Amino acid sequence: MRAAMRSLRRIIRLGRSGRARLLGAVALGVLAAGAAVVLAGTSAWLIARAAEHPPVLHLMVAIVAVRAAGIGRGVFRYSERLLSHDASFRVLTDLRVAVVTRVERLLPGTRALGNGDLLTRFVGDVDGLADLWVRVLLPAAVTAVVGAGALAMMVAMLPAAGVVLAVSLTVASVVAPALSIRSSGRAAAGVAPARGAYQQRLLTVLDGAAELTVCGAADAALDELDRIDDDLRSAESRMAWGTGLGTAVAVLAAGGGLIATMWVGAHAVAAGQLSGVTLAVVVLLPLSVHELVGLLAPAAALLPALAASSRRVLEVLDTADTVAEPVPAVNVPRGELGLRVTELSLGWPGAPTLLHDLTFDVAAGEQLAIVGPSGVGKSTLAATLMRFIEPVAGTVELVGRDRAVDAARVAGDDVRSVVGWCAQDAHLFDSTVAANLRIARPSAGDDELLAALSAVQLDEWLARLPHGLDSMVGEHGQSLSGGERQRLALARIVLSGAEVVVVDEPTEHLDDHIALALMNDLLTVLAGRTVLVITHRRDLLPPAMRVLDISARMAETGRASRVRSGDGA
Repeated sequence: MRAAMRSLRRIIRLGRSGRARLLGAVALGVLAAGAAVVLAGTSAWLIARAAEHPPVLHLMVAIVAVRAAGIGRGVFRYSERLLSHDASFRVLTDLRVAVVTRVERLLPGTRALGNGDLLTRFVGDVDGLADLWVRVLLPAAVTAVVGAGALAMMVAMLPAAGVVLAVSLTVASVVAPALSIRSSGRAAAGVAPARGAYQQRLLTVLDGAAELTVCGAADAALDELDRIDDDLRSAESRMAWGTGLGTAVAVLAAGGGLIATMWVGAHAVAAGQLSGVTLAVVVLLPLSVHELVGLLAPAAALLPALAASSRRVLEVLDTADTVAEPVPAVNVPRGELGLRVTELSLGWPGAPTLLHDLTFDVAAGEQLAIVGPSGVGKSTLAATLMRFIEPVAGTVELVGRDRAVDAARVAGDDVRSVVGWCAQDAHLFDSTVAANLRIARPSAGDDELLAALSAVQLDEWLARLPHGLDSMVGEHGQSLSGGERQRLALARIVLSGAEVVVVDEPTEHLDDHIALALMNDLLTVLAGRTVLVITHRRDLLPPAMRVLDISARMAETGRASRVRSGDGA
């Protein structure tokens, strides 16, 4: 429980931008709840006093008070809702920005977070934390203030009734929430992870639906999804049962308190200690207070789930950087850039080292092919060159006209501003052609977009599209062929103006004639830039191109013609 409270306190501290508005919402909530208590008490007095048929002028103050309390209650409640939700949304904005900023830094260099689980953390867990402010902190603060005020009023009118109210409020505000937490705690703590597992499995099934159907494994996959869904619904049902138990205890406390108050009040009236009119106030006043206190048990039932969500969000925020940013950072060298790799050993964090003592250099404007079978570490090398992950050992240097700088001493964003990456599975968003290109350079005009598409031989394809640059490419570029998707990704690199370009398996999943044409166009359009082409298709490389074979985890250089003939690397 202490760990859960620490997580919640950290989340509360992260929501500083909404703190002032939340305090304002508490003040408005106190006024709204106070108006409700005044309305109940004054109405009870007015009805009881009117039954005695006094002159109407004796009732005018009470009549005005009832009207004022009734109007004020609605106005204050509406204002409190506006302010509290505004505060909540501002806090959610802070949390979303913090999570996205963190994920942006972590995701390229980590494989620990699945897409479905990450989606649940970012959407479900972060959005769920809105309840912490609106449904937990706000009602608790308002109840504490208004409950104390109502209790003081009851003690002033009839001390015995004040004792009864104190006992019933203690049961409703302490015992009932404690039962809710105890009954739903374990189930609630498992809801968020179960929801993340369900999302992860669902995305896996959807992404692999065709393969699962062809292989006859769809039924088994759906059965597994149903099992996870059953676990999730079971946890949610147990959590709801705990909420219901706490609410039931709070209702019983209110009812028992009402009966006890009537009993002590009747004895006080019989003893001449209390008037009949005041008895009506003493009996009805606790009802409005218990209406407010009744929110605490459902709020308490949310705490375990909120604590679990806060832990999952904090796990993302607390995940260590895969790349340490230098302090202070140095600037990228001036002039055309080359690369120098010295005794480089590399691998993904937490995984075995894939390559050892790799040494090579690429002069400014030179094109180098890095070849090797799948799994040898070519894509890991690309991630290291982009500073998504740290090398295990060795150095990667950016070589400029005037000096060479270790990339580890340059800020990661600065490295990626001059080193571009065209991945084999480059993501295309479900948006327009223009929007997908402007990811590389948001300020690019239409003429620049057309020039980039023309450079990668997509101008005729664009002319066939019904809306040109404003045509939608579909989810993951599904309306494009494999070659068109790769060329569109290459057009991004052309548009980015990166001086060093790392192209990872550009011909993957393409037919031979399409792959050969794409490779030739790629090398032509990137002529003059420093290019590293990572591929296992040696047969597609120009004969004069320099080749680095890393299949033996050692630097072996040769020429493409010798590689194909078996004489070189």
